[in-house]
Formats: sequence, C-alpha cells, structure tokens
Amino acid sequence: MSEEKLKFPTEVVELPSNGIVYPLDNPLSSGKVEIKYMTAKEEDILTNQSYIQKGTVIDKLLEALIVSKIDYRDLIIGDKNALLIAVRILGYGSEYEFSYKNEKIKIDLSSFKNKPFDKSKFEQGKNEFPFTCPKSETMLMFKLLTHKDETKIENELKGLKKINPKNSPELSTRLKHMIVAVDGSDDKKDIRNFIDNYFLAQDSRALRNYIRDFQPDVDLTVSVDTLEGGEEEISVPIGLNFFWPDTEI
Repeated sequence: MSEEKLKFPTEVVELPSNGIVYPLDNPLSSGKVEIKYMTAKEEDILTNQSYIQKGTVIDKLLEALIVSKIDYRDLIIGDKNALLIAVRILGYGSEYEFSYKNEKIKIDLSSFKNKPFDKSKFEQGKNEFPFTCPKSETMLMFKLLTHKDETKIENELKGLKKINPKNSPELSTRLKHMIVAVDGSDDKKDIRNFIDNYFLAQDSRALRNYIRDFQPDVDLTVSVDTLEGGEEEISVPIGLNFFWPDTEI
C-alpha cells in the first residue's frame, strides 16, 4: 500500500482567542492549529507509565498530534482546552461520559462552543490587561496564563511541598504568576509581597471571576439534574480519563 494511501487526514481547530493574544510573528496568531487523527502509536502515549507519573501524558499526546509548526508552550489555557476537546472527538468520538456525585453524566462534546469575548479589550500580541480591585482600588495588570506558565506553577508548587508537605499555596502561587504589575510596579518582589500580605480575599475573588469571564476559552459548562429536582451548572473535567474513559490507570 502506498504511503499516500496510508496518510491520515488532519483537521484545523479554530482557537477561542482567534490568535489575538499572540504576536504576529507567532504562527498561533493565525487563530488556527492543524492536528492529525490519533493512531495506536498515540494511544501508547496514554498508557506510558513514565508520562503518567510525571503528569505530562496529556501534554505529550497533544505535542504528538499537533501538525502546525507552533511552540505548544505558548498556548494560553483556553486555546489548549480547544485542542484537547478536538483531539478527544477525533480519537474517540464526541460522546463522553463521566461521574458526578455518583451519577453518570453523558454529554456530546461537539455541542461545546467557544465563549464569546470582547475583542475591544484586546490588542494583537499583547497579553497584559488592567483590573481595578473593587475593595482596595489597587490597580493591577494581569496576563492570561500559558502552558509554559502552568508548568512553572506546577514546578514551584512541587518545590514548596518538599519544604512543607502540609502547605499547599496553590491559589496565591497562581496569582503570583498571573499578576504582572501592582500600582505600576512590575517588580516581582513587590508583586509577591502584595499577594502575600495585602491582597484582600474579596479583591482576589473579584479578579479570578473577572478573568474567568474575560478570557477566551471553550464553554465547558453543562447543566445536570440535582436530587432536589432542580439543575446545577458544572464544568466538565478534563484529565487522562477524558481521552480514555475505560482506562484502568
């Protein structure tokens, strides 16, 4: 059989950000990423015990499936989510079942849409945005986290856990990577001091809620029935089982 016949088709994924957060000289600025269909070779990645133990299995999978000449580490989290969903649909279909409060929830992944966002608040290639704290009126600048940022956060948390196993400052650590300036100062020492000692909980929550609604992403929320007869909105979990629900690992 010729190599041409063995060649698998590819699909182009539209990024939720439309590429607006990336510099024009970055291929991601096109707002599109080409990925190939999953094969048995990529399934081997999902069961690679070394990748699983290191927590890099999903990243290794995406890197193997991305055809476009991009730096995977540059992807903001919302755009990465879009690729995860596209890979799952191409590999195992759009039907996905997961457990929530001992109930089986079945959803159609193809029904997920990219969240609308206000493009007027974005400037091509600029990943810094203003936010005024509602309580203290502190002026902040924040960035949308990339895969590279997430890796740094994970490594920092692992280091902190070695120093103090009982301490898990995940929220404050993420904020230290997310906030890039406080009242005009971009000094990292000033930023960390502010977050550790002066960032009011009310302002912290307001910032996180603002970023959640502000950032380009896929709308991962679904409505599920509650035991009381009502409905509850939850976010669909994305982990190793997202790609292989029947896996025993």
